[in-house]
Amino acid sequence: MQELLSRVYFNNTISDYLIFLLILISGIIIISILRKVLLKHYFAKAEKTKAVVYNTMIKAVKKYLTPVLLLILLHYSLGILTLNSALNKILDILIMAAVIFFGALFLSTISVFILNKYWKKKNNEASAEGLKWIENIIKFIIWIAALFLFLENAGVKLTAVIAGLGIGGIAVAFAAQAVLEDVFGFFSILFDKPFEIGDFIVSGDYMGNVEHIGIKTTRLRSINGEQLIFSNKELLSTCIQNYKRLQNRRVLFKIGITYNTAAEKLREIPAIIKNIINSANNAAFNRAHFSEFADYSLNYEIAYYVLSADYNEYMEIKQEINFQIKEEFEKRGIDFALPTQTLYMRNKLSRFNN
Repeated sequence: MQELLSRVYFNNTISDYLIFLLILISGIIIISILRKVLLKHYFAKAEKTKAVVYNTMIKAVKKYLTPVLLLILLHYSLGILTLNSALNKILDILIMAAVIFFGALFLSTISVFILNKYWKKKNNEASAEGLKWIENIIKFIIWIAALFLFLENAGVKLTAVIAGLGIGGIAVAFAAQAVLEDVFGFFSILFDKPFEIGDFIVSGDYMGNVEHIGIKTTRLRSINGEQLIFSNKELLSTCIQNYKRLQNRRVLFKIGITYNTAAEKLREIPAIIKNIINSANNAAFNRAHFSEFADYSLNYEIAYYVLSADYNEYMEIKQEINFQIKEEFEKRGIDFALPTQTLYMRNKLSRFNN
């Protein structure tokens, strides 16, 4: 029996092959038991909590992490055997490549899942497009890191490769500077949120509802119906007024009363206007004052707030308040002033006769 175990085939005894198989099979059994116990535990949690995170972890472990553990086991099991140096190197590179490949897939899956979980409340078009781009960037970074890790372990000198990529990257950055500025503008809009799809904004001489936020351009639908297209860099370089985020609107206006109005009635006007504004829905009185003696009128300055961001509602409230002021002044005999001029004529003939 000892003689049989001592026989050599391909530089290894039969006992070496048996030890290799024993370690490999034992490792597979241990990995299978651990996998079964852990997955059973997570399955129970997933059923109990209905949490998506556990289901995702279970799928990722089954699909990607188990092959990695088996490959690592195979690598260390092969260490028992004496193999040809060339064959040994090839097997090491293949196993390492497979481990890095499955590891990158595992990291990519988990990263994308975490990103989607964070992003689930952002369900508009811009967020969906931004999510897609960020997913691709994360995957790109993971796979580039995996490639560098593989090349480093395969004995490739990365200094020259990184230097070449650096020079190439600088050249590409200069060539695509305008595009990159728009791309960075897109991510600035996405994360900082100066506006979102559906917001009514004003930028310079242009205004409209935001229809689309893209990686390079943002599109507005103007009040007249035409589509306005801005590069992201151009749009962010101007002052943006976002009317969708208005909480209330301030109204400031003046009314002129005729000079022949009695002082008693003039004193009543602030209280009249205050009562009218306070009785209106979604309106809050601020102030009303007799502000100046003008050329042809006694002017009052009035300020109040419309407690709504909706423009149509704002105009309805403003209109109703104006109607009520007009009606109340008519009841009380208070006249609005109009631009007038009074000419005094002297009769030269009568003066001569006198």
